[in-house]
Order: sequence, then structure tokens, then C-alpha cells
Amino acid sequence: MADRTEATPGDNRVKDPADWTTGDEPATGAQESYLHTLATEAHEDVPDDLTKAEASRLIDDLQDRTGRGR
Repeated sequence: MADRTEATPGDNRVKDPADWTTGDEPATGAQESYLHTLATEAHEDVPDDLTKAEASRLIDDLQDRTGRGR
């Protein structure tokens, strides 16, 4: 999976979660569901009350660890 922080020049479709205007909002239901799927595969726990940005970063991390991001 491509690193979300390295977009091609002029590509505004991919932003670092730290730059999201809604990054501080609570994680979406879809993010939470996918996180729990990935966490189960990785034998990890998912913290409660993640923001959208935190959930996105954790999804990227767990995808790398489980091989789902490839």
C-alpha cells in the first residue's frame, strides 16, 4: 500500500491524517469495524474513542502488519 503521506506533486486526493480538517472527529463506524477486523487478525486491542485521524493511522499500521495493505 502506498504511504499516504507521500502524494505525487499536485495530487490533493491523499492527505496526511494530521492535516484533515475532520481528523479530530470520532472515528466512523466503518473505520471501527475494519479496525476490529484487522486487530483480531493481528491479535491486538483497539483503543476506545479514537479520532478519525488516529483510526486511519492505526488502520495503516495494522494493514502493514497483517499483509492486508499489499
